[in-house]
Amino acid sequence: MNILFDDEGQLKAASIMSESDASMQVELPGGRRIKVKASNVLMRFATPAANELLPLTQPVADQIDIALLWESAAQDTDAAFAALAQEYFGGTPSTEQIAATLIALQKSPMYFYKRGKGIYRPAPEASLKAALAGAERKARELAQVETWVDELIRGTVPEPIAKDWAKLLYAPDRQSLAYKALAAAADKARVAPVHLLAKAGAIESTHSLHFTKFLLATFPKGIDFPEVTVEPPGPLPTANVQAFSIDDDSTTEIDDAFSVTPTGNGHRVGIHIAAPALGIALGSVLDQVARDRLSTVYMPGNKITMLPDAVGSVYSLNEGNSVASVSLYVDIDAAGVVLESQSTVELVPIAKNLRLPMLEHDEWLAEGNASIPFAGELRTLHQFAQALRTRRGEQVSNRVDYNFVVHGDPDSRDATVEIAARARGSAVDIIVSELMILANVTWAEWLGKNAMVAMYRVQGGGKTRMSSQPGAHEGLNVPSYLWATSPLRRYSDLLNQRQIIALIRGETAPYQRGNADFLAAIADFDLTYSSYADFQQQMEFYWCARYLEQEKTQRVVATVIRENLVRFDHLPIVRRINDLQHQEPGTKVMLAVAEVDLFEPDIHLRFIEKIDD
Repeated sequence: MNILFDDEGQLKAASIMSESDASMQVELPGGRRIKVKASNVLMRFATPAANELLPLTQPVADQIDIALLWESAAQDTDAAFAALAQEYFGGTPSTEQIAATLIALQKSPMYFYKRGKGIYRPAPEASLKAALAGAERKARELAQVETWVDELIRGTVPEPIAKDWAKLLYAPDRQSLAYKALAAAADKARVAPVHLLAKAGAIESTHSLHFTKFLLATFPKGIDFPEVTVEPPGPLPTANVQAFSIDDDSTTEIDDAFSVTPTGNGHRVGIHIAAPALGIALGSVLDQVARDRLSTVYMPGNKITMLPDAVGSVYSLNEGNSVASVSLYVDIDAAGVVLESQSTVELVPIAKNLRLPMLEHDEWLAEGNASIPFAGELRTLHQFAQALRTRRGEQVSNRVDYNFVVHGDPDSRDATVEIAARARGSAVDIIVSELMILANVTWAEWLGKNAMVAMYRVQGGGKTRMSSQPGAHEGLNVPSYLWATSPLRRYSDLLNQRQIIALIRGETAPYQRGNADFLAAIADFDLTYSSYADFQQQMEFYWCARYLEQEKTQRVVATVIRENLVRFDHLPIVRRINDLQHQEPGTKVMLAVAEVDLFEPDIHLRFIEKIDD
């Protein structure tokens, strides 16, 4: 006697050697003997031989019309497979037909639900129709995926994939047909999906690749501003000054300006900060926009502003306008000693927006030089700033900054970039940095003395963070410090400006100690500002890599920092060179540019030789 039994979901036939009530010893067609539980036996049969049953049965199973089998079965009734075989084949079915029916039932879970070993129930008609429709849909989807895979392999990008290439790469719905097609095509072509899309022309440029990745991660709802109404400030007194700003050519959000007025024994220096807090009410739509973004995002050739242009048109310190400002006036003597200070909210006439290129060569420092507007005032501010720096005790930095100028659309392959070094510590740098520090320190101390919370900037042990409590800033060597001089560009400054205005006017401060929203803003600002800075650094590196490719640079000179870490001499790049032999810090080395990869981005370098002095 032979049996057909279930071995962990697989049908097997065997010959019985011996048996008991609970189990039996059987021999498989290959000669191996095993023990089978009686409960796993589905059918006993005498003929054909055990080794012949399944080969004979499979062709019969392939011919069974499962829909007809479903129609012939009694609905809403459990039935053994042998009974179902009798209904389908009629009369007394053969062993092969009974076994074939079992195979067909196992392969058709949409038509028959398994109710036990060898027991099945026909699926309800509504459920069967839904299942068949689903199977048909899956078949169509599979065919669509295969079509898209073929198109991608041939170098054509299907429209659904071209439209959402960025999401497919960086924020994919892994169940979508487009993602499945892209993943399958990339696997078939043995390339990364990004390279497959780039080769097929879906990605406009490597710049758009990195920029779009950042937008998806940071601004998933997009960077368009909602329609907003920007309220102008209420009536304000007009300052009796002629102020001027100092910014680079690309600055459109002008936050700060200066004025110098002679007094009997010195000068009154005015530090004037744009006052958008007067027109952006706490909790308003504009405030929520600024709260969500927290800062302007900077990158070579582009930026994402914290506030819409409509705010800048009212509150940016543009020349020819009298603009609402929070002004700090300090009276100084001839030696640059601060005698008295005062803060006020007012309209400030902006006479000129000076730009850095016209000031960075310091010709205006010469007495009598009037070729630069406000040259005399600039010289007074420079002397005052030097006195401030000396009293603060900060060392002059020899750090070099780099200016990036992108010509053309950054997303175009034809865009070019200029990268120029600019040493810090020029006269105009000292003016701007020292007067901003003076304003931020003065207001931090004033708010602190009045026990008002603010976003204080604290530095200690090499770590810088925002805090609701004032504390020392070791890097600047000041007892307390905050940011309040860029309220058009940083939410911390806008928040602090609200507190300063309330203190000037003797009003209740908008933010009180322990306010949950205020504390959340501090935590969010630190994280967001850091991520924006990382992205700016990444994009500067990208443009450096693009510059090397643009200039067809094959060799670069670098200086060893330590071990195998080097700094390029003429670009803001710090890299580890794997094959760099041990060199002392400060050693000049020549490196070969082996490959520039704009997709990562990355620069592959090789050590060539040490450069002797």
